[in-house]
Amino acid sequence: MADRVAAVILLRHDGAALLQHRDDKPGLRNAGMWVPPGGHAELDESMVDCARRELREETEYDASDLRFLLSFEDAVEGWPAYWLEFFWCWYDGVQSLVCHEGQALIFIERSIAASYPIPGYLVNAWDAALAAAGVTKRTLHA
Repeated sequence: MADRVAAVILLRHDGAALLQHRDDKPGLRNAGMWVPPGGHAELDESMVDCARRELREETEYDASDLRFLLSFEDAVEGWPAYWLEFFWCWYDGVQSLVCHEGQALIFIERSIAASYPIPGYLVNAWDAALAAAGVTKRTLHA
């Protein structure tokens, strides 16, 4: 499997995650869905370098403290399987965010994530990022 994709779950301190609304056009996996920033790794690029580069290209956010979260083989109907690797980090609240890819770029609260069209894996990855960050549901509602 040659296709490798890295994605970043950028968490705000209230548990919201930065998601981009993908363009809704043919030729895109998960077209029209809300997904974390990310993209394809170059041939000799490490996955963490890919995640950092894609986040910067798509949002102008420079994440120096990315942490590995999880990885798995994903399959989208009509597409070949690919390797998806997630990283996470805290949003610093200082750097501005600019949408350079897709239709929109916003922080979405975890409690309303299901009301957005998102890939099936995203809620589990988001919850894993919150757990890795030490955030609990009680912490989010305090």
